[in-house]
Amino acid sequence: MSYLKFDRRLMANLDESTQREYIRTNRKGAYCCSSIVGCNTRKYHGVLVIPVPELSENNHVLLSSLDLTIVQHGVPFNVGIHEYEGDIFSPKGHKYIREYNVDIASSTTYRVGGVVLQKEFLFCHYTNRMLQRYTLLEAHSRTTLRLSPFLAFRDVKMLTHRNDQYHGDYGQAKSGVTFCLYPGYPTLYLQLSKAHNFVSDPHWNERIEYIKERERGYEYTEDLYVPGYFEVDIEVGESIYFSAGVEEADPDTLAQLFAEERNIRTPRDDFRSCLLNAALQFYYRPDATHGYLLAGYPWFGVRARDLFIALPGCTIYADAPERFYRIMDTVLPDMRAFMRQEGISKEIRNINEGDIGLWAIWTLQEYARWSSLPDMVSRYGDFLDELIHYYLRNVHPNLRIDDNGLCVMTGDGRPLSWMDAKVNGQAVVRREGYLVEVNALWYNALCFCREALPQKWTPELEELLGRVQQSFCDTFINQHGYLFDYVHPHSSWRDWSVRPNMVFATSLPYSPLPKATRRSVLEIITRELRTPKGLRSLSPKSDGYQPQCHGTQWQREQSYYNGSVWPWLLGPYFEACIKLYGRSAISFIENTLIGMEEELQQHGVGTVSELFDGNPPFKGRGAISFAMSVGELLRSLALLEEAKSKYDTQILPIIRYE
Repeated sequence: MSYLKFDRRLMANLDESTQREYIRTNRKGAYCCSSIVGCNTRKYHGVLVIPVPELSENNHVLLSSLDLTIVQHGVPFNVGIHEYEGDIFSPKGHKYIREYNVDIASSTTYRVGGVVLQKEFLFCHYTNRMLQRYTLLEAHSRTTLRLSPFLAFRDVKMLTHRNDQYHGDYGQAKSGVTFCLYPGYPTLYLQLSKAHNFVSDPHWNERIEYIKERERGYEYTEDLYVPGYFEVDIEVGESIYFSAGVEEADPDTLAQLFAEERNIRTPRDDFRSCLLNAALQFYYRPDATHGYLLAGYPWFGVRARDLFIALPGCTIYADAPERFYRIMDTVLPDMRAFMRQEGISKEIRNINEGDIGLWAIWTLQEYARWSSLPDMVSRYGDFLDELIHYYLRNVHPNLRIDDNGLCVMTGDGRPLSWMDAKVNGQAVVRREGYLVEVNALWYNALCFCREALPQKWTPELEELLGRVQQSFCDTFINQHGYLFDYVHPHSSWRDWSVRPNMVFATSLPYSPLPKATRRSVLEIITRELRTPKGLRSLSPKSDGYQPQCHGTQWQREQSYYNGSVWPWLLGPYFEACIKLYGRSAISFIENTLIGMEEELQQHGVGTVSELFDGNPPFKGRGAISFAMSVGELLRSLALLEEAKSKYDTQILPIIRYE
């Protein structure tokens, strides 16, 4: 039985099935994405969505959807589905679905009368090509398939409408046709493995609606160009292959290509294997030498902070150290270029933010933990030394080392930390001065430097380290047993909000806090911030708490860091629990991970969402697949196994939901 399987009852319930989405990527920035029922609910959805850098930095939807019609006795049964104005769904193909499952290739099984048809699809690695396989399992009479492409040729952040500028003529390809609706776009090749007829029937399918965009307060109605349809006969037991790509394929090899792509995939048969698949989908190789992690799907690019936080979990703890090496070899030259005030790549964003280097040092720590300290030093020791001394020179544009040894972050109201929601360019949660997690990272970085590079450690650095530890305790510890979130330097302002940023002062390998304070901090985090899906970004007892992240962009930005739950914070939280509670933390962590496993069947199928609502039922929100969430859960599984090994506890399998 498949690990991720959805039966006919759920698929027929559009309130449920349209809320669940899948994402498949090709490691080159392109993807295929929709709801599991096949109804596009976002402007980002599409069968073939690819980068077209000549037109914009965003991805572009070429093929929005591909409607399937099963013809029996001359009667067509369209098993596609779209939503139109007035909450009208047509055609109602969901009523023919008998099963949807995600094992290796996503598979949908339809029953129309005496016909049982299976549709599977794969997105090819490192090439902009989507493959579908149609297999006729049962039929009592002649069966014909019709495939109707819905073409968009537009930026994912825009919508298209009926117009006179499109180029509707089609060209010929081997066993298929080609389209290019607008200048500047690549040619789209649509091909089948079997002889067929392409019936020209050009028209605009108007007023398609995307309910997720309507919920988010954006334009949500689109017109799509339908040039006609492919018509092909199919026999019982026969498989027919369909290819959509920007290069011509050899129709005779589509079956072989599908088999090859299928054979190199890891089955999604338990919690960890799903996370491994999700982690691989963030891997982005724009060319033969460079590598990155995308922050999430379907709308994020490469972001420096997300990359370093997600990197250990999505590479070394995902049994893929080669990805770690390639990404570090790509990103570290950009880090060095920034420190030397030279030009940097446009691929990676926010590399200029003050805490990025501190997260990079944490990443090196995790690598040393996984490999060895000597190996880390031999590979990255020079970079670690350069980075520490860059901070000590006080030349960063918005971070400096104060006289008390702490890091001060200043700006013009822009976000300065991972809490980066903003409205009109200004941070929704404005945090300036001494930020608690930044200074926990700074203390940890200095301690790691002392451990890794003892030959370069000086009495002056030792004095600085002692100063940082004392100043951290004096500045952040309050009389209620937790830590201020941030403190303005040289003033009496203290932010008393109970936020999760203080968890890093208890979880990092080196903590400036005494053990009693660490225990008190963790107890308050557990009592006020911990949920089954992660840590809240603000305690319900603090002013401004907003438990639901929905509505317009302004409403969402206001709630992201004022109550929404962030699953990536489970990584540091679990690490702190193990450090402070040892063996007794193991069952608690296991139970929490079992709860997270349920999410694989919810918002983003087989992956983990960006965030969740702060109150029950903790609905998944934001990006359907988020690198920091996936990475830190993979690291959490590694932490759990390490703790069980340390305390000689039986390693029990995570419960499977089938």
